Amino acid sequence: MQNKREITSIEDIKLMVDIFYEKVRNDNLLKDIFNERIQERWPEHLEKMYRFWQTVLLEEHTYYGSPFVPHAKLPVDKQHFNRWVGLFSETVDERFYGEKAERAKWQGERMADLFHSKIKYYQNNPARPIL
Repeated sequence: MQNKREITSIEDIKLMVDIFYEKVRNDNLLKDIFNERIQERWPEHLEKMYRFWQTVLLEEHTYYGSPFVPHAKLPVDKQHFNRWVGLFSETVDERFYGEKAERAKWQGERMADLFHSKIKYYQNNPARPIL
């Protein structure tokens, strides 16, 4: 796709997040998990994701919270995380280039690996997640 740009503003973050989650909401593997968990709260979820990525990529601290907690008990495994990372990286690559685009992809992979390992741990151990 032409017209790629660097990630420099909250508008860029919103574009990235909106396009990515539109893909998630239409993906056969991921849509039911996301839609079941989020239900009618999509606008709220997207706002939270804007703030998260704004904090990570633009270093404008607008996100507060613990990103793992809402994911702790999701019925997901490695294939779900692989699909998430694939769609996320595809979205970034289609629309953006530069240091922040590479950072976004790296951060997405890092989070997916961390969340997968923590979810797997809690699925295989009777301990409740520390929230």
